[in-house]
Amino acid sequence: MGDIIVIAFCTLDGVASDPDGRGGTSHGGWAFRHGTGPVSDDRFGLGPRMDRGVHLYGRKTWENFAKVWPSREGDYARRMNAVPKAVATRTGIDAAAWQHSQAIDGDAITWAKAERADRDIVVIGSLSVVHALAAADLVDEYRLVTFPIVTGSGDPLFAAGRPAEFRFTHVEPGDVTTLTILRRA
Repeated sequence: MGDIIVIAFCTLDGVASDPDGRGGTSHGGWAFRHGTGPVSDDRFGLGPRMDRGVHLYGRKTWENFAKVWPSREGDYARRMNAVPKAVATRTGIDAAAWQHSQAIDGDAITWAKAERADRDIVVIGSLSVVHALAAADLVDEYRLVTFPIVTGSGDPLFAAGRPAEFRFTHVEPGDVTTLTILRRA
């Protein structure tokens, strides 16, 4: 059985929305205030797990990624482009925009329950998908790259009113960010 792994950039106050500023929010762009180094390559420490599973996106995140990743070069870009990608959407996608992409047929929660029987599911960004999976008690692991920034506004990674307990399995401080891996307790 695979794990459902959420990877996300977040702030000290728990905000995970608009890290790149594309959302046009007043707090957006916080993940790039220290340059691109903290957000490049495998900052989430997935290693081979990135290649063995499937990436799950919400439509908006997938559309943003589909605009930039197909033209990127380097080992990490090759891996991002090669991995199977599933998109939770009610409106469909242009799957040709990013190779190995497909829209989920039906409900994302039902899809995730079936898919995790065979492989890991790595959820990238996509707060609506993260919140739905957490509400269904399906998230096994969070891999968070935390930035030393307090935005004071924005959408939190963890939805209000949903208590949960985790255990730290790895904490790795970097020059600008800290990688924290949490498993369900």
